[in-house]
Amino acid sequence: MPDAARHLRARLMRALQVGEWSYDPATQRFWLSGDAAALLGVVPGSITVEHLWPRLAEESAQRLARALLSCQQGGAPIDVEVQLAPGEEPRRWLRVVGEADGAATAAGTAIQGAVQDVSSRKQAQDETLRLAMRLTTTLASITEAFVTLDRAGRFMYVNEESERLLGASSRELLDEPIWQHLQGQQPGLLQARVHEALRQDQRVEFEDFYPAAGKWIELRAYPYAEGLAVYLRDVSERKAAEAKIHHLAFYDPLTGLPNRQLLIERLEAARAACAGQDPTGALMFIDLDHFKVLNDTRGHHTGDLLLRGVAARLRGSVREGDTVARLGGDEFVVLLPALDRDPALAARQAQAVARKVLARLIEPFDLDGHRHHCTTSIGVTLFGADPDSVAELLQQADLAMYQAKHMGRNTVAFFDPAMQAALNASTTLAADLRAALGAERQLELHFQPQFDRARRITGVEALLRWQHPQRGLVGPTEFIPVAEDSGLIVPLGLWALTQACRQLARWQTQPHTAALSVSVNVSAQQFRHPDFVDQVTAVIRQSGAPAARLRLELTESLLADRLDITLAQMDRLRQLGVALSLDDFGTGYSSLAYLKRLPLDQLKIDRAFVADVLTDSGDAAIASAIIAMAHSLGLKVVAEGVETEAQQRLLSQRGCDGFQGFLLAPPMPAPQVEHFIARHTTAGAA
Repeated sequence: MPDAARHLRARLMRALQVGEWSYDPATQRFWLSGDAAALLGVVPGSITVEHLWPRLAEESAQRLARALLSCQQGGAPIDVEVQLAPGEEPRRWLRVVGEADGAATAAGTAIQGAVQDVSSRKQAQDETLRLAMRLTTTLASITEAFVTLDRAGRFMYVNEESERLLGASSRELLDEPIWQHLQGQQPGLLQARVHEALRQDQRVEFEDFYPAAGKWIELRAYPYAEGLAVYLRDVSERKAAEAKIHHLAFYDPLTGLPNRQLLIERLEAARAACAGQDPTGALMFIDLDHFKVLNDTRGHHTGDLLLRGVAARLRGSVREGDTVARLGGDEFVVLLPALDRDPALAARQAQAVARKVLARLIEPFDLDGHRHHCTTSIGVTLFGADPDSVAELLQQADLAMYQAKHMGRNTVAFFDPAMQAALNASTTLAADLRAALGAERQLELHFQPQFDRARRITGVEALLRWQHPQRGLVGPTEFIPVAEDSGLIVPLGLWALTQACRQLARWQTQPHTAALSVSVNVSAQQFRHPDFVDQVTAVIRQSGAPAARLRLELTESLLADRLDITLAQMDRLRQLGVALSLDDFGTGYSSLAYLKRLPLDQLKIDRAFVADVLTDSGDAAIASAIIAMAHSLGLKVVAEGVETEAQQRLLSQRGCDGFQGFLLAPPMPAPQVEHFIARHTTAGAA
């Protein structure tokens, strides 16, 4: 080889950190080039095996010796990596290669080879191994299910938690697309989101229910060079909690029906679907007749059983797309969102459903062995492209339901604009009545005298009159129901009681009126007010009226429920010295058992019986029975609405104690009453 070529070769081998060596088996000596000797840390030239092996780590020396022997005996090429013995740090790694040179002799075959410094590569491999070990340890420490996917969406790595969550082993999952093992309720969602993350190189997060696993799983995918790192988490408990919260927010806990909030949402959606069309939906307001009586007599548990039974029958009476909701108490609403576009046909369809509901609910209910018959009142309103709001539709159906009650209950009534007009008038009247309570000279009391059999005046009944500034005189039959519906009956009743007591106190100072008693009507709402007895006490004390001359007329509706409260209130009033009368007797919850317990001293026969006492033998018999029963209990009886001499004569013959009506005297303002009394003989205290 020319010198120039030899020098070039030497420079290249030095640059590559490669040195030459040869081995003579006969002498068992190595020959080392300068570069090879430098790599091994020995003097160039010839060196014995005994001097070379100590330069290598023990295991490396043994490995090289085995390779030399194999090459000598069988001609196998040498290619081993050895590490120098301890002494310098970092310890150098060398790659030794060689081949047999020539024919074998008795001593063996000569070997020619090279040695290269591969320390940098070995360090890189070691670092890679350390990083791999660290990554493995890190992945193993992840408590969440974690997988990696390649860019085709196939599993590359699966930790143990992933195996548990997916119900498959790594062997079954690796190299398989993730969507073959996770098929959610939303078809194609997983595959689409994986491709989205890879295509846009952006993190994606989503969740779905996976029926095969029976779990809600949340997936968070993070792109990296080779594909996606994906965290999977079982969120079934959270979804169950969210579902429970949603159910509590939108469903009635007793019946499981949608509540008011969900009904409103569905009604809004139904109205939106009707935009630009004729009426295509109906709203039914359903109220159970006399539910309160069942609740109070049988207990709330029985009432709840009925409500659940009604809910079940309502669900079974409508179509799948209809909504049955419970607003509260015994009020239910049915939303029929897709009826015929023809209003007449839609009305007939709604009526058919309503009649089906009536028929189902009138069937007896078995309430823990108690057989209960239930009737309902149903109000219906149609809706479509009209501008009525949800609140207005509910109000319309509610109004129609009350109309059904007025029609005798257990029937169906449809809303019409006349109902709305009546409601508007009632609302206006309530506002005017509220203003009248704070105004002067609009409200006043008239007094109608009451007479004994000898037509002597025994007392007067205070009757409220309203002189409206625009409408003139408004009768009590018109404004009292409005006051009861609006809650004004309590302050209105207190006003009437206060004025009556003041007048009673004034009459006590005049000889011809000193023996008068004054009767004041008390509504059930006013009587049940927790402060009522205290209010009566305060009015008597402040006005100076004698309690013994004050009579409170109570309605029979007080006997319908909560009788214990009624009795307690009545006992307190009697302790004040106030007399108590039961008004309109015979029209409501009359019962001998109740009467025996009530601290009354008077019954008033309702004018409905008095009106036909001469022509209806049934009314005459009822009047006679009331008088006889009252006397057996030590009670006085007053007949209201006496209009003719014949009526008074018959009732007097039957034993009636007192009389009140236009035959004897109409209601009059206080000054006219005083003038009227002055012309009559006043009876003494009865």
